[in-house]
Amino acid sequence: MSDPQCGFRLLEHPSDLGIEAWGITMAEVFRQSALGLMSILVDRDSVELHGKHAVRITGRDRESLLVRWLSEILYLYDGEHFITAEVEIQDIEEMSVRALLGGEHIGTQKHRLRTDVKAVTYHQLAMKEDAGRIVARVFLDI
Repeated sequence: MSDPQCGFRLLEHPSDLGIEAWGITMAEVFRQSALGLMSILVDRDSVELHGKHAVRITGRDRESLLVRWLSEILYLYDGEHFITAEVEIQDIEEMSVRALLGGEHIGTQKHRLRTDVKAVTYHQLAMKEDAGRIVARVFLDI
């Protein structure tokens, strides 16, 4: 059963692709945004849990924290060939997040790769409270 209080959707843009993520807590918004990014990069159904990465990210505010968070997940994908399938937010504050990412390394025969993402951008970056939920919007350079 899906929870309408949390989730994500992809946003079309003429030259980019965006993610709108929402949840009741910041932790859920960050979790959903990470899952949204991974759904753009790879078919998540092809990913199993065979490894973990601990991450700790800081930012100057919650919007920059979101960009740095997604940039770290993108770095793990591009630089270390690690696909994130599960996100456990261990601690989150206004300017820091600590999490454990579960997934596995890319296997070209196993995983169905999708769109290449160059970077997470600050273009139209937004985070707001709306009807008892936190809603974040971030665009990716593809």
